[in-house]
Amino acid sequence: MKTLTDFFMYGGTSATLIILSLTICLGSALGKMKIKGFSLGITNVLFVGIALSALGIVIDHKLIGLMKDLGLVLFIFTVGLQVGPSFFASFRKGGLQLNLLAVAIVALGVITTVMISMVSGESLDVMAGVYSGAISSTPGMSAAQQAASGSGIGSVDTIANSYAVTYPIGVVGPIVCCILIRSICNVQLEHEPVNTEVSVTNKPLNTVGNRENTVGKSLMVVFVGVCLGVAVGSVAIPVGLSVPMKLGLAGGPLIVAILIGHFGTKKGLIDQNVTSGDSMSMLRELGISLFLASVGLSAGGSFVQTICDGGYMWVIYGLIITMLPVLTVGIFARRHLKINFYTLMGLAGGASTDTPALAYANSVANNPANSMPASSYATVYPLTVFMRIFTAQMMVIVAAI
Repeated sequence: MKTLTDFFMYGGTSATLIILSLTICLGSALGKMKIKGFSLGITNVLFVGIALSALGIVIDHKLIGLMKDLGLVLFIFTVGLQVGPSFFASFRKGGLQLNLLAVAIVALGVITTVMISMVSGESLDVMAGVYSGAISSTPGMSAAQQAASGSGIGSVDTIANSYAVTYPIGVVGPIVCCILIRSICNVQLEHEPVNTEVSVTNKPLNTVGNRENTVGKSLMVVFVGVCLGVAVGSVAIPVGLSVPMKLGLAGGPLIVAILIGHFGTKKGLIDQNVTSGDSMSMLRELGISLFLASVGLSAGGSFVQTICDGGYMWVIYGLIITMLPVLTVGIFARRHLKINFYTLMGLAGGASTDTPALAYANSVANNPANSMPASSYATVYPLTVFMRIFTAQMMVIVAAI
């Protein structure tokens, strides 16, 4: 007869679901606590997951992997759907500038990674994993592994381990950068202009029957869109390399969601209640919670062990790769280009492919109608995802030269 301890250390489906739920509950509770007015918010779910995993709790990794992917897709898709109606308009207004700044962040990250490799003597294929984790790019890590497997360069497991060690830094780093930029540039949130204009003019739905119809339509839009998004993300894109690139579970759903949000509202097929109503907000929070909890529970054990075995240097490298580019470009953009801080936070998250940074930015905005962080995030994210995948693969290929 199994004891309660055996139940949680066995790693079955029931135990895993309970652990996952407890992780989200504890992380959400901690997220409501503030120290000197500051809180990491929903990101605390990640740290609770790491702590529980480090304590030796065993989970069903297949189930957790599914929850992680589902959470990522739900969060990314609902974000894309929310900003879709105003996406192309925002691109025309300032999207070119934002994407150029995102390119600068990516370029500085690559240069920093290469320089660390040259100075430290760490092979570039291993640094591809450090780089991918430092900017929380799961598609980049997968692309690096595929390039290593296809070319016979480096170790797939080593790339995964270096990614896992630096991933928490990639999640928290951009958030810390936003906090530092806010302090260094003396940002006063009460003086920051807020864009709350609604790009969709459909009348709100007031009756109970209409709200029920909206929920049904929202579910249909989400899961039809998820199907299309996952399919698009799975398409191999030939770029002249030995291994084709893919947009993955993040890029595909985001692009499809933006298109559905834009053309759906423009053609009158869906309205504001579908793209940014309470049901979408709930799905968005559920998605990011599942994603963060799953990542923490998966990475906690290897995170601690790898650091003890000497992987702490990867942590240092990852910290530099994460923060130096965002701080450099962010301070420049704020001081010289006078970019709105809410927009800047979205840029930092999107250029780092860091979905929790967007969740943090939304919590700082503290206004559901303020779409500026999400809009700038979605404006730079598609190009950034492509560049992160491409550069991670190129590091592995260059390592063979």
